[in-house]
Amino acid sequence: MNAKVLKNKVATRLKRKRRIRAKISGCATLPRISVFRSNRYLSVQAIDDVTATTLVSLHSKVTGYKANKEGAAALGEAFAAKLKEAKISEIVFDRNGYQYHGVVASFGDALRANEIKF
Repeated sequence: MNAKVLKNKVATRLKRKRRIRAKISGCATLPRISVFRSNRYLSVQAIDDVTATTLVSLHSKVTGYKANKEGAAALGEAFAAKLKEAKISEIVFDRNGYQYHGVVASFGDALRANEIKF
C-alpha cells in the first residue's frame, strides 16, 4: 500500500476515534470497553475514565488467539468471563474508530452472547 494512502487511512480512523470519544465515557459501574485491532493482534480494555484506570484487560498475544473472526469470538468469551469476575455486567462499547464489522462485530457479538449488555 502506498505510504500516502496508509497515512490518510490512519488519519481518518483517528478523526473518527476522537469524534466517538467526545460522546462516550466510562465509569467504575459502567466501564468503557476499548478495542484495538491490528493485522496480527487484538487488544481490549475495560476503562474507568473518571479515575483514568484500566479495570480489566486482555491481549490476543497472551491468550494465543489470532486476529480473525474466530479468534475475536474466543477473545470475547474470555473477556466476558474476566468481566464477570470483576462483577461487571453492563458496558459502553468503544469501537475505537473501526467499523462495527468483521472482527470488531464478532468480538461484540461474543460479549452479548455471554450476557454482557451494551
